[in-house]
Amino acid sequence: MDLQALKNRFSIIGNTPAINHALNTAEQVAGTDLTVLIVGESGVGKEVFSQIIHSLSARKHNPFIAVNCGAIPEGTIDSELFGHEKGSFTGAVDSRKGYFETVSGGTIFLDEIGELPLGTQARLLRVLETGEFIRVGSSKVQKSDVRVVAATNRELLEFTQKGKFREDLYYRLNTVPIRVPSLRDRKEDIPLLFRKFVVDFAEKYKTKPIFLDEEARQLLTQYPWPGNVRELKNIAEQISVLSKEEHINAEVLTGFLPVQNVNSVPMITGNTPVGEFANEREILYKLFFDMKKDVNELKKMFLEILQNPSIAGSNNANFNKESLINELKEDLMPASNAGHHASPINSTVHLSSPQPIIIDNEMNGHYEVEESLNIMDKEKELILKALKKHRGRRKDASTDLGISERTLYRKIKEYDIEE
Repeated sequence: MDLQALKNRFSIIGNTPAINHALNTAEQVAGTDLTVLIVGESGVGKEVFSQIIHSLSARKHNPFIAVNCGAIPEGTIDSELFGHEKGSFTGAVDSRKGYFETVSGGTIFLDEIGELPLGTQARLLRVLETGEFIRVGSSKVQKSDVRVVAATNRELLEFTQKGKFREDLYYRLNTVPIRVPSLRDRKEDIPLLFRKFVVDFAEKYKTKPIFLDEEARQLLTQYPWPGNVRELKNIAEQISVLSKEEHINAEVLTGFLPVQNVNSVPMITGNTPVGEFANEREILYKLFFDMKKDVNELKKMFLEILQNPSIAGSNNANFNKESLINELKEDLMPASNAGHHASPINSTVHLSSPQPIIIDNEMNGHYEVEESLNIMDKEKELILKALKKHRGRRKDASTDLGISERTLYRKIKEYDIEE
């Protein structure tokens, strides 16, 4: 089929080399039964490519079903895909066919396949290699003739290195990869897509289509569009419905675009992900504040010991007690009171999580406090506490720590933490 005819049939706008290459690959592989992996950011239109592959294949008259693997709970995903027998689990009042059974002869599109549990990945691998599957709660092997088209917005190869995705399944799925470009990588297509959307919405809402002036078009093109085509379509609909003006300038368009607080983002070099950088910075700030609090608690503890020698059992201490008391008081005074007389500090000694303290009375009356101020030790301690609190659930622990699950996994490996 001619490339332009293919675009017209599936309402695809754009003429950049990247999108043309993806369409040519989809057309070429459609006539085979090869497994296809579609890779691209969220919102780029990966499902459209799965429909192209099915519609141009010999299976086009058979069923097609799209399954969002990330939207199905882990406890029911096996049942949804492969079916179950009556009584196989609580709530299984009847036997049920899974998608691989009902769509036999057709195509199944597994979106967000990186979210599949490892157990389900093993079942899927068997279907891809042998065409066989077993219902949940059954021992009978069944056959299925289904073509699998998978999609993901994750880097699955990186997931395989972290043990979150089976390497054999990755290479089985990645027989023919199709990478769909993000919208910011096809800037010249943005005005065309926007124009198509506003014309459609004008027809839908019985209004006149809006027009962008030159500055507004430049702003539209330079915006990074993190939500890709989906976000562009939403903005086009908002402007079509809410704008009182038919001609849109840059100022009006800015009012519809999400605010980007770029001035508050620190400079990042290399390939450091912005979200991960910010999260690691926040946890370091938290560690610094916690350490400062611990040091102040220790100083208060020593001050109370010195004011009440019986606590430490050192009534005959041979050191300049008054001098050390005054020094500790000065350290504990707020900066605004520096240089003024400090009032006596009456604080309760908290020993819920004490730092190691060593008092040496043989060093000519000199007291030393030894504590771990190593950031790595503190970070490891926080990670251990979070994992214990959430019973090893990394996703919950990473949320509690304010870092990504990917970062938490790397830290667990780095500190050799046993879960």
